Amino acid sequence: MNTIKLLLVDDHAIVRAGLRALLAAAEDMCVVGEAEDGHQAAREADRLRPDVVLMDLAMPLLNGVEAARQIAANTPRVRVLMLSSYHDEPHLRQDLGAGVAGYLMKESAADDLLEAIRETSSGGAFFSPPLLKHLWKEWGAGPPERPTAATQEAGLTGRQAQVLQLIAEGFASKQIADVLSLSVKTIEKHRQFLMDKLNIHNIASLTRYAVSSGRVESNRVPLWRPRPGPGIPGAGRKKRARRLSTRPATF
Repeated sequence: MNTIKLLLVDDHAIVRAGLRALLAAAEDMCVVGEAEDGHQAAREADRLRPDVVLMDLAMPLLNGVEAARQIAANTPRVRVLMLSSYHDEPHLRQDLGAGVAGYLMKESAADDLLEAIRETSSGGAFFSPPLLKHLWKEWGAGPPERPTAATQEAGLTGRQAQVLQLIAEGFASKQIADVLSLSVKTIEKHRQFLMDKLNIHNIASLTRYAVSSGRVESNRVPLWRPRPGPGIPGAGRKKRARRLSTRPATF
């Protein structure tokens, strides 16, 4: 029996523990690693080369869509199975565009998880029955409406999307530079480019765009704008802390 190697990706340790418990009874599966943000997921996928990455869509620092896109580009043989609480067509379209092999609804994960992993690891695709049922009802009334201007793909590069997410999550330029191993000057150029490209000229509106376009979850947007603070220590270094802080700059 071939053992399916898995990488679990979620920013909550208790969720990863729950997934491990669900997988414990499967003799043909083995968890080879865990990650708690999108950047770490892409690195661990490249290092461990699992068969399947089981990843939450709503991830800090780098969301699941962009992490999946990096994994597909760097390790195309690794299959990404997305876990999500969303069942709308725009989120599904974003994930398919990023190269995911399956989309598993959290509400049915306990019932469908093992089947979804086996199907995607063998080269197939899997989509939760509740998701397909919802889309069938939604599309049964007619073709899907065209997405609004706020939710249309803006043609951002992967790097621009990363910077946009981190800005919306409340990180200062110095912190973003440390996370992405870039200079502060480069981050400021990306920030200005985003504002020019999207015709948005303040951080609050840029944050609203990031939320409305699904690039960042609303619960990750701070209620205040942070002051410039110290960067995240160890980011981009070989000897780095196991966990990058996902907190924005503090007062």
